[in-house]
Amino acid sequence: MPEKLPISQEGATKASDNAPPLPKLLASSQELGWEGIAVQAYHEPAELEWSGPGSPDSSLILVARGSLHMEHRPVNGSWSGKSFYQGDLLLQPGVTTASELHWKGLSSEPLHLLYIHLSQELLSRTAQELTKHDPARLDLIGHAGFHDPLLSQLALALWRELEQSAPAGKLYGQAAAQMLAVHLLRHYTAFSIDIQERSQGFTPRQMNHLVDFILAHLSENLSLETLAQQVGFSPYHFARLFQETTGKSPHQFVKQQRIERAKKLLRETDVPLAQVALESGFSNQSHLTRVFKHHLNLTPRVYRHDRSISAPF
Repeated sequence: MPEKLPISQEGATKASDNAPPLPKLLASSQELGWEGIAVQAYHEPAELEWSGPGSPDSSLILVARGSLHMEHRPVNGSWSGKSFYQGDLLLQPGVTTASELHWKGLSSEPLHLLYIHLSQELLSRTAQELTKHDPARLDLIGHAGFHDPLLSQLALALWRELEQSAPAGKLYGQAAAQMLAVHLLRHYTAFSIDIQERSQGFTPRQMNHLVDFILAHLSENLSLETLAQQVGFSPYHFARLFQETTGKSPHQFVKQQRIERAKKLLRETDVPLAQVALESGFSNQSHLTRVFKHHLNLTPRVYRHDRSISAPF
C-alpha cells in the first residue's frame, strides 16, 4: 500500500484519453493560514494515475463517498493493492522515497476523498509538550482501510468548517490539528503513550483576562498558541480546559464573539458592511455574509435594515 498519498493532486494524470477529467477541488484550507495542518477535499475521477516525491509529513485520507481499488509501489518497487469503501481511512506516515499509484472506481457513485496533511513539526512539538518520549522514536504506523470514529468525525468537521469559510480563523484548524496529533500519537505509534493531563482549570482571574484579550483582539486572526500563552498553558491543555471551563471550544467562543460584535455594529452604527466585517474579525464582507446566512439565516444588510431583529445565535 502507498507509503504516501498526495495532499495535493499535482502530478495526477488521466489513466487514458477516454478517462474522466482530473480531480476537482471541493474545499481547501490553503488560504486560511492554518499552521501544521492542510486540508483538501476532491471530487476524484474514476481512474487516476499519480507519481511524486516523498515527504516527511504524514497524511490521513478519508473516503467520504464512493469506493475504489488502488495499486501502489515505491518507484522501481513491486505493486501492491487494496480496495477502499465509503468511511474507510488511510493513514500514511511520512517517507523520503518517491512513489506512484493508480486507481479505478468500483461503482458509478461519485468519488470524494478528503486529505488531511499533518506536518512532522506539529507531531514532534506535540510529543515534546505532552509526553516523556523522544519525538524521534514516535513514528506513526501506517494503516489502510480502517475505521476510527474520532478521526472520521474530526475529518468531516474540518470539511464543514471549510464550507463555512472558517469563521473562527486559525483557531479551528489549530485545535483540530492538535486533537488529531494527540490521537495519532496515542493510538498509532509503536509505543504506548501516556499523556499527562492537567486537572487544574482556569482561575476566574485567568478567565477574565482571556475574555478581555479576545475582545480586544477580535479583529485579528487569533491563534491557539497566542491564547494559550496568555495563561501559560500548552495549546493542547489550553483547548481542553477552555472547553471544560466555558462549555465551548476556543474557536466556538471566538466565532460567537465575532458574530455578536458584528450584530452590535450593525444595530448601533452606520459603518459600511466591509468595515463591520473587518472590525469583527471576518476576512471580508462576503465572509461576514456567509457566516450570517449560516448562523442567523439572513444577511447583514437585512439584519441592519430591521434593527428590531433579535435572532438567537
